[in-house]
Amino acid sequence: MRPNPRAIPVILNATAGTGGDERAERIREAFAKAGLEAHVMQGEDISLLARRAVHQGHEVVVAAGGDGTVNAVAAEVAGSKSALGVLAMGTLNHFAQDAGIPVDLEKAAEAIAAGRREAVDVGAVNGRIFLNNSSIGLYPTVVIRRENRRKRTGGGKWPALVWASATVLRRHPMMEVTLQANGQSSRHRTPLLFIGNNEYVIRGPDAGTRNDMRDGKLAIYITRRHGRLGLVALFMRALFGSLRKALDLEAFTASRVTIETGRSRVAVATDGEVSVMDSPLQYENRPGALQVIVAPAEKKAAAA
Repeated sequence: MRPNPRAIPVILNATAGTGGDERAERIREAFAKAGLEAHVMQGEDISLLARRAVHQGHEVVVAAGGDGTVNAVAAEVAGSKSALGVLAMGTLNHFAQDAGIPVDLEKAAEAIAAGRREAVDVGAVNGRIFLNNSSIGLYPTVVIRRENRRKRTGGGKWPALVWASATVLRRHPMMEVTLQANGQSSRHRTPLLFIGNNEYVIRGPDAGTRNDMRDGKLAIYITRRHGRLGLVALFMRALFGSLRKALDLEAFTASRVTIETGRSRVAVATDGEVSVMDSPLQYENRPGALQVIVAPAEKKAAAA
């Protein structure tokens, strides 16, 4: 049976753990309660499903999953007439919380029914969009070795992560980078360069969050920690997307930044996904490029 063309497309990552059918049914029930019909689509190629939904002219395209799934759908929605809806079903859900999107499933469905849109910024590196952050150095290196280990041994994600972390951290990885931003050039020796889409709070109880996703800026964070224990702590913060209790950190903002690494190709993490890109890396903030469905104004204000 063909889906109702008025049903809202909800893209659910079929590879994100187990219980896909159960999650799909929960989504349908939440949407029905909000007076909507959900057309839940599951598949491994999230980008392709999102691209088709946008091309079909849907007013709202919904991503159901964690930040990686949301990023993949947002990359197709950004710059189109569609708005991004989010059902935060991941572990951390940084984007949903920072953008004012309810993390509760039923409340998120109610927000989609209310249809309140807001334009938020996106970051991009060599044309690839990210919603939260991007990084080079320590974090993407560990992720690549983790995945290579899993392919060789067939083992689980966490044992492979422990092995990859120990292997990389034992060598105290450092890199030399040159940054071009705000009309100035600077050189740095660092194990990790972290680029946020908008500025993060780095101290206090709200550390690791963003107060505004519409300031038109990238936030560049450069760490100078060299000790092994410091690198372990740094990697754990990068893994969970937080700058909480960051020490010995240099930070500045810019709308664009070019990063020279001294290599022709470099591993780059974008919202937890790692790919290899040509260097130099060209980062930019794209102001208001993504329309997002957020909580109704009164509920958003009450939650603040």
